[in-house]
Amino acid sequence: MKPQLISKLFAEFVGTAFLLAGVVGSGIMAENLSSDVGLQLLQNTLATAGVLIALILAFATVSGAHFNPAVTLMDRAFGGMDSGTAAGYIVAQVSGGILGVVIANIMFDLPAVEWSTKDRSAGHLVFADGIATLGLLIVIFAVVRSGRASQVAYAVGGYIACGYYFTSSTSFANPAVTVARTFSDTFAGIEPASVPGFILAQLIATAVAIGVIKVIYPVPLDEGPVDDGAIDRGNANR
Repeated sequence: MKPQLISKLFAEFVGTAFLLAGVVGSGIMAENLSSDVGLQLLQNTLATAGVLIALILAFATVSGAHFNPAVTLMDRAFGGMDSGTAAGYIVAQVSGGILGVVIANIMFDLPAVEWSTKDRSAGHLVFADGIATLGLLIVIFAVVRSGRASQVAYAVGGYIACGYYFTSSTSFANPAVTVARTFSDTFAGIEPASVPGFILAQLIATAVAIGVIKVIYPVPLDEGPVDDGAIDRGNANR
């Protein structure tokens, strides 16, 4: 394995681990600090958005800071990597996410692995997470392909913060996150039986997002200011 690829995979592993430690750890802390569910969600939201922005800024130049198999699959679909690298990314993301949840549990003196009992199998929750995933992927790839990749961290942090509130699922929008959150029976958990529906919705959303981006940004623009003329020139090159 090439050293550069090792660095990318390790960045995805470490980044996803810290992401899940942030998501689950802040959920546990929120439960400890307040009995108000609304306040708990707000605390969890702010921490998640903040850690996302920080991690994307830290690792974007190494691995692209995907931390999400759906993002990796879209990048593969657009030719950003080969299938072997994409598979490696996904393994790193899922394993890193699980480690992050285990770390969060241990930090709060809970069992390292405690299977979640939080039922999220309702159809409207599954549908909502598909919508959350679709929106997230459109935001990421529209920002990147419009030539503003340096602003992705803030776009993603802002979108996820809003997604916690405008979707009934609280915007998992990430297969690795979905799997990892089964390992903690806390505020951010999801029972294993609810996982297949969420992942199916996320994968369907990924396929739809690929089509949407191909229509809107068929040709990625260079990094820099975006104007209507630049977008028109990109569309003219379909």
